[in-house]
Amino acid sequence: MALRWASALRRKEAAKSLLLLRGAQGSSPRSRSSSAAAVAGSPSGDHLIYTQEHFALRESLRKIIDKEINPFVDKWEEEGQFPAHQVFKTLGKAGFLGVNKPTEYGGLGLDFSYSIAVAEELGNIRCGGVPMAIGVQADMATPALARFGSEELKREFLAPSIAGDVVACLGVSEPGAGSDVASIKTKAVRKGDDYIINGGKMWITSGCQADWMCLLANTSDGPPHRNKSLLCLPMKLPGVHIAKKIDKMGMRSSDTAQIFFEDVRVPRKYLIGEEGMGFTYQMLQFQEERMWGVANILMPLENAIQETVDYTRQRKAFNQPILHNQTVHFRLAELATEVELLRSLLYRAIALYICGNDVTKFASMAKLKAGRLARELTDSCLQFWGGMGFTNEVLVSRLYRDSRLLSIGAGADEVMLSIICKYMDILPKK
Repeated sequence: MALRWASALRRKEAAKSLLLLRGAQGSSPRSRSSSAAAVAGSPSGDHLIYTQEHFALRESLRKIIDKEINPFVDKWEEEGQFPAHQVFKTLGKAGFLGVNKPTEYGGLGLDFSYSIAVAEELGNIRCGGVPMAIGVQADMATPALARFGSEELKREFLAPSIAGDVVACLGVSEPGAGSDVASIKTKAVRKGDDYIINGGKMWITSGCQADWMCLLANTSDGPPHRNKSLLCLPMKLPGVHIAKKIDKMGMRSSDTAQIFFEDVRVPRKYLIGEEGMGFTYQMLQFQEERMWGVANILMPLENAIQETVDYTRQRKAFNQPILHNQTVHFRLAELATEVELLRSLLYRAIALYICGNDVTKFASMAKLKAGRLARELTDSCLQFWGGMGFTNEVLVSRLYRDSRLLSIGAGADEVMLSIICKYMDILPKK
């Protein structure tokens, strides 16, 4: 199942290289040939940001999802945890945990649009918890390490994360600091050649299974935006305590932990980049995380609509299919339109981002819209399922629970609104 990728020739003027799937016929990165239409997931040969290579990548991932993940999702949901090491190793072998990471560390060296294509396809996993954990591994815990980490750190933490040999987690949120990242309290105090870490983290995805954490901690008493640093923290060090596995209403198959640190000693060489730059590095990670989250919700929303169409077409009430009621088919048409509008905004942001533009405003708008649409769409679809929608036997009820997190995680709706207001220059000055 593992993909074989070969590096194409890099032109002098080009900033990126294209890695072709085995069997690809050497087409141009921006080819719009009709052959792309034959690739799974491609409605036509013309796409705003995806090429036939993007669709080939998605097709290969879909095979893994259908064979290695979806048949076991219900079991993992019941158990409250999926086997992250097993799943990540499968994905790592196929190249899906380092799509936009450097080739020298096992990545594919592609631009971020390919990570978005992967995120979109991961939405076909029939739960939210597993793709969320994959996203943490590939696009949330490792971007700063890949950009700013030392060669030694990349060899020790990035390469095995890309290969799927280890599980990574991101340590930012705390019991008293979620969206307000600047107010975190965890400290990493320098002592000789080490940092001594004390504090705690909350809502840590894969925290019960993780081998290392990308930890944000205060390393000085300076201003809150300049006193933080990112550190690679091995989870088996003395003083790392997994306090509990959090019982959540959704994302059941993803383990989420509360973790405490008591005099944890970490070598100074585990610092990512420069001391005091952690907040800035984390904000850069957040932009990609938010766009990844938007991409990942698109297919679940489409699948919820389609499964609702299928159900209401065959389910009858008052001597006619439920779908034949105008309030039902009109509402589904409205929701499908909203999904396409969200997709267009995301693609616009990605097209600008891979060209080096600041897309903070568009990423925040897309994140805001995605969270709100997920709530609206799953609620409307669940209503049309009637009593069945209130059971755990159908996908729409799982999506209703899982997607609620999108308006909270990676910056709540209210934070997105504040960012948008700032870019509009209408946010009141403090």
